[in-house]
Amino acid sequence: MAKKLTVSASPHVRSNETTTGIMLDVIIALMPALVMSVVYFGLRALTLTVVCVCSSVIFEALSRKIMKRPNTVGDLSAVVTGIILAFNLPASMPLWMAAIGSLVAIVVVKQMFGGIGQNFVNPAMTARIILMTSFPTAMAKWIVPFQSAWHPDAVTAATPMAVLSSVQGGDVAAVGDALPSLTQMLLGAHGGSMGEVCSLALICGGLYLMLRKVISPVIPFTFIGTVAVIMLFAGSFNLEFVAYQLLGGGLMLGAFFMATDYSTSPINKKGKIIFGIGCGLITSVIRLFGSLPEGVSFSIILMNILVPHIENMTTPRPFGEVKEKKAKKEVSKA
Repeated sequence: MAKKLTVSASPHVRSNETTTGIMLDVIIALMPALVMSVVYFGLRALTLTVVCVCSSVIFEALSRKIMKRPNTVGDLSAVVTGIILAFNLPASMPLWMAAIGSLVAIVVVKQMFGGIGQNFVNPAMTARIILMTSFPTAMAKWIVPFQSAWHPDAVTAATPMAVLSSVQGGDVAAVGDALPSLTQMLLGAHGGSMGEVCSLALICGGLYLMLRKVISPVIPFTFIGTVAVIMLFAGSFNLEFVAYQLLGGGLMLGAFFMATDYSTSPINKKGKIIFGIGCGLITSVIRLFGSLPEGVSFSIILMNILVPHIENMTTPRPFGEVKEKKAKKEVSKA
């Protein structure tokens, strides 16, 4: 009896990984940064995170029901979106504004495009930009660590990135005590969005995801590396200036947890390299020449939009495939 050769479309790799399992790993990786945000900004940070998570889950459940689609709350993607959104907000952000951010992230950016895997831009990042343009005052109220974010008269201060924007030629010493020490930058004892301040916690979370093979190191390393190289030249080879640029703002949070989003980043290695370099380049240009002291949010969104074109340029052709122009020439010769 002749054996049948069954031919099927790729991919042929099978895996026991599930969306829920991957999202659970991401949640675990985010926990160190959440703990540090509570340490620095108190229970207000935890409250804000709970509001973002709960509203994200509720909006996902309601939108799926209204659209008559299967309930996807159990995959934990809405939980991850809620946590990352909270990390991108000041600890003093009014809770109702945070809920609006969840509405934008889940319903407008994610569910209206078909749900998980169908959105073409990062939901939490887009929600942050919408909130920045809609409520600029609330989004720029940076509470000093160990101050009560509940109190309307809580002490506020400029973020390190705002101070760095006034530095000329990388001369960090010129601003004196306006900048925290590099140790404080690493540990998070400075103003900023509640989840982005502790670079050490974010790095630990990123390394965990790499060890678990949830994310590839290509995008984070090229993103951070590009910023480092550009700032090295922009800062007249002042390594202290480069260190402040790497540890400040949302670079670590963006590089490890948002630029690596499966739905909005390239699949193949060449595409990931181009994507990471593009994010780093746009971030650096905005920081150095833009009116905003930070550029991570806009860089990731802009590169998200370019992902389809990046994939068209970098996706390898199947073995044996003939280029269209070459195939036409061969037909005409025949």
